[in-house]
Amino acid sequence: MIRDVFLVALLTDVATGFGVLPLALVDRRSVRWPGLAAGFAGGMMLSASVFALADKALRRGNAIEVVAGMLAGAAFFAVSARIVAAQHWQLHDWSESASRRSIVVVATMFIHSIPEGIAIGVGYATGEIRFGLLLAIAIAVHNIPEGTAVALPLRANGASLWSCFGYAVLTSLPQPIVAVPSYLLVSVAQPLLAPSLGFAGGAMIFLVVAELLPDSLAVCSREETAWAVTVGLVAMLGFTAALGL
Repeated sequence: MIRDVFLVALLTDVATGFGVLPLALVDRRSVRWPGLAAGFAGGMMLSASVFALADKALRRGNAIEVVAGMLAGAAFFAVSARIVAAQHWQLHDWSESASRRSIVVVATMFIHSIPEGIAIGVGYATGEIRFGLLLAIAIAVHNIPEGTAVALPLRANGASLWSCFGYAVLTSLPQPIVAVPSYLLVSVAQPLLAPSLGFAGGAMIFLVVAELLPDSLAVCSREETAWAVTVGLVAMLGFTAALGL
């Protein structure tokens, strides 16, 4: 079972890299497609945050724990963005302004993958194998638009598709790392499941509103952004419902 938990969590990590695929199918010189992709990814992430992570958290804990976790996740993103903005970090030979958003998104996604790894481990530790597997599948699917969110600013600055893939996979690396310890230490991780899932959802919601939607609106009309978000949200909602989560 330990091996199964690790392999499933590893697959959810690799799934994040699939978010790079839309970037390979379109002309990188196009002005509108990054905005549409950002809106679509944002819609999927909003849907996953509310209808998968937050909903599952409410089933496993009380509302106060979930709300506190979501606010903590949002606060984490806001604080991390400010810290990065105050630094002089750079990626490759890019300017500080070009590097800032990529660093914020990569760092935030990396941290918020920790509770998702906990969720996978605890899901299996409940003894409900179907629940653990379906939860892992849902996380893997919503990792894909997260990978797109990570890759968009990198690609816009000229990063190769392989670099985008590597950074995307890096952001979900905590999932296979913490899934097995969480499975083994379920007595400790179980009380943290609800607020941890809330934390992941809150961080994603704040990321969508603070970064993805403004990026989409900068190059797309409000109607185009609204449609992209709506289609992404409905697509993820349909998948979540199909899994029975």
